[in-house]
Amino acid sequence: MSHVEAGLAGARPVPVWWEGHDVGAVTEPLTGDRTADLVVVGAGLTGLWAAITALESDPGRTVVLLEAAHVASGASGRNGGFVSESLTHGLAHGHAMWPDELATLQRLGRENVQEIDDFVAAEKIDADLRLCGKTTMATRGHEVEALRSMHELHQRHGERSVLLSGEQARADVRSPTYLAGLRTHSGGLVDPLALTTGLRDAAVRRGAVLHEETPVVDLQRAGNRVLCRTPRGSVRADQVVLATNAFPPLLRRIRAFVLPVWDHVLATEPLTSTQLESIGWSDRQGLTDAGNQFHYYRRTADDRIVWGGYDAIYYFGNDTSAGRGQREASYRLLAEQFYATFPQLDEVSMTHRWAGVIDTTSRFTPVFGTAHGGRVAYAVGYTGLGVASSRFGARIALDLLGGLDTERTDLSMVRRRPVPFPPEPVRWAAVQTTRAALARQDISGRRGGLLRTMDRFGVGFNS
Repeated sequence: MSHVEAGLAGARPVPVWWEGHDVGAVTEPLTGDRTADLVVVGAGLTGLWAAITALESDPGRTVVLLEAAHVASGASGRNGGFVSESLTHGLAHGHAMWPDELATLQRLGRENVQEIDDFVAAEKIDADLRLCGKTTMATRGHEVEALRSMHELHQRHGERSVLLSGEQARADVRSPTYLAGLRTHSGGLVDPLALTTGLRDAAVRRGAVLHEETPVVDLQRAGNRVLCRTPRGSVRADQVVLATNAFPPLLRRIRAFVLPVWDHVLATEPLTSTQLESIGWSDRQGLTDAGNQFHYYRRTADDRIVWGGYDAIYYFGNDTSAGRGQREASYRLLAEQFYATFPQLDEVSMTHRWAGVIDTTSRFTPVFGTAHGGRVAYAVGYTGLGVASSRFGARIALDLLGGLDTERTDLSMVRRRPVPFPPEPVRWAAVQTTRAALARQDISGRRGGLLRTMDRFGVGFNS
């Protein structure tokens, strides 16, 4: 058995956040027929924020949450817990896509995270939310200059950042792979399961009615209402918010804009005091690589390391079937890269391995819209940064349902849709070709003709 195989041998196929928790449905499935003012389809972060926001604006409203599995079963309970202020998938991408609105987008993103922090504190949600920022690490020579350019961009746009030399980066977090670092102080980290279940409880306290294990199988107009059919019942609603992430959409139009990508994650056993001392990392901030294919990693409250990313996989036909989550090659690759990054932890074992589906769009930011005469609104496509921006997206969906002209709905990213993905089999081929081009840039530092052409058409691979 190889060193990597030995490290993975005891890893259980379940998110580390679920460790020690009785994760599953806590409410009964919907049976029979009923009516509601608002139905929210999907009880992940977007759906829960939508229910909470709707009830705070109108406490007398009847709000029904319909969840296909259980709260936190999808991406909301499987992600790395990175809380980003960015609504644009990074400052560089926002600068490339929406330069005239960037200052507004930055302010709205900062306000969004601060309001999340205030809400978590007021509701006493014990989610280990820490606004500690993150460090992006350069591990290839050409990435050092890329970090310098990113630092200059931060300075021009009023974002606090500190450019670290290789020596300074390695003194902060001890990895021989680091050549430079960019320390930023916005955003932070959270326990995503605790946040999601805390929001669930907050929504129910406000009067939301939650039905888990209740997939919506059909959505159709019914006079001046919308009928949501489930296996054992239905709800007729005045309005509907679709918060279905990367899973098969109830509106055909969403399928053209959202691509489901499988993201893989490992978690180590809790580190000993000696092991912790060997890596430093005393600020416990989030860490990422500087490449297109990048790792994200962090320490947990019980001193594990969560290590994910890099090997994002798209399956033909938008396949999101559960069996796709255990791709052995992806876990082996992640483990190899972990031990190369932290060779001093070569005796540390992985205790958890899991995957989740990321809902990505061609511009790496969500797509918003309405259907059924404005009675249905959707907010999907967060591309891995939905822990915080899902709240912002939920508010946009409610604004659209209300026909409100707000600062949020006036944004170009709301008014204009991303470039659609082509149908299969061209879709699969385009993803593989683009993925290969991004990998070549990571190695060479040169942006090839394909990626430059995509940039000109507003297809988002700038961050």
